[in-house]
Amino acid sequence: MNIQGVDIQIEGDGPETLVMLHGWPDTLALWHDTVNELKHTHRCVRFTLPAFDALQPVAPQSLSDMVTFIDAVVNAVCPQQAITLVLHDWGCVFGYEYAAQHPHRVKRIVAVDVGDHNSEALTKSWGLKAKWAVFSYQVWLAMAWQIAKYGGRLGRPLANGMTRYMAKALRCPSAMAHMHSGMNVPYAMKWMNALGGLNQAANVLKVLPSTLPMLYIYGKRKPFMFHSDAWLDKIQNSPGSRAVGFDTGHWVMSAKPHLFTTLLKDWLTPA
Repeated sequence: MNIQGVDIQIEGDGPETLVMLHGWPDTLALWHDTVNELKHTHRCVRFTLPAFDALQPVAPQSLSDMVTFIDAVVNAVCPQQAITLVLHDWGCVFGYEYAAQHPHRVKRIVAVDVGDHNSEALTKSWGLKAKWAVFSYQVWLAMAWQIAKYGGRLGRPLANGMTRYMAKALRCPSAMAHMHSGMNVPYAMKWMNALGGLNQAANVLKVLPSTLPMLYIYGKRKPFMFHSDAWLDKIQNSPGSRAVGFDTGHWVMSAKPHLFTTLLKDWLTPA
């Protein structure tokens, strides 16, 4: 189906629906191995985030509009039952906000490598080196988005080159040919208040996991984490929730696809 100009891909016919949200600089292809394993037992729904698909131009959306869009997808693909969110990177940010605003539509959450992204505990956990690293790469990408937006025909190739340079430096496993500066809009929202910014987002550490069971998976082989110790403690002490670290970088599902899907199957299957 197509919703608001975005193609929605549905595979499998299991009794439970999984809605998968990727992050930067990926597309729905990020979940290919995961879907191939889970579609035999679950109904897997995925799409490329608005403005992330170079072949299907859709205007970038504010945080509020993104939540509205996700809600439209959920209501279209699973109107009668709550769904499970499967999230990575910026997909976590948007998925958490959706769960905070529509808790009755979410049964549980699988989140990969981004936890309490807007908590004071996370900021305090980073040393100066980590803070500089986060600031450097994220502002670089935010600037690329602005260059593409205001630089016209000359700005867009430069901005795309900046995006691919950073993706290569961060060892992103997705295809370089599909990457473009339009994918950087979340960073412009965070650092330059584009499209209304992210200041209105719910404080994730306060609202999650709450009553929603959560499986949180993260890569341990990184110079810094995207979660605090308080986040891990809260998950481990929440009924039905679990936190698991893998010996990988940020893209856990690409580095360890079999171990990743095995863990998901185990956690998603009722005891």
